[in-house]
Amino acid sequence: MTTMPASKPPVDRLARQSAYVAYVLELCENKKNRADLRSGLGKPVERSNYMHRLLVPRLKDDEAQHRDARRAHYAVASLIAGRPRATRDAEAQATADQAEPATSDGRAQVTDWWKRPNLGASLAEAVNKKIIKPDTAEADLHLMARQSSDAIHLRLPSLTRQLLSKGVTVDWAVLLHDLTWWNRDQDRIATRWLESYFRVRTRELPNDDEPSGTPEENH
Repeated sequence: MTTMPASKPPVDRLARQSAYVAYVLELCENKKNRADLRSGLGKPVERSNYMHRLLVPRLKDDEAQHRDARRAHYAVASLIAGRPRATRDAEAQATADQAEPATSDGRAQVTDWWKRPNLGASLAEAVNKKIIKPDTAEADLHLMARQSSDAIHLRLPSLTRQLLSKGVTVDWAVLLHDLTWWNRDQDRIATRWLESYFRVRTRELPNDDEPSGTPEENH
């Protein structure tokens, strides 16, 4: 089993994850496909029988055979399918307006990966928009940092729907990466979520309200 750290995922894997998200978004344009994918919300792969026909042909061998990777791919597909309709419409327009150019081999380019919002950054955006109280968001992040992937998978459907319904961005490819590697690199990923949260929060706070001890980015 590979032990490559999740902190610096290779470009080819990130391109695959972005391409997978694009594939699921395209599937969700069909009402039946969307319903079948949504049926797996919060469920393990073994209880997501309607999703197999859509996802099994797409998953690579390493993604299909490794339990964490397979569950992450199923979970993200169901979360995408479970988006509110207003979010689906807005994301479709944004994708059309901001589509990334393809590389010479036809894959989408993955640019500025670490500038893209992870779950911590999305929670910070929700706080800045006064959708979630700071204490609630921070408590949620600290709790998830200690939890198993099973607990996080159960939490994500309600959390992402709350964020999306209020116009907060969730980067599905970044979330897919983090869920895939959570059980093997939990501390590093949780730290990145917390750092991103406080970094985004600090940018929005007046100087006299800036929190002390904001974690600095590791180099």
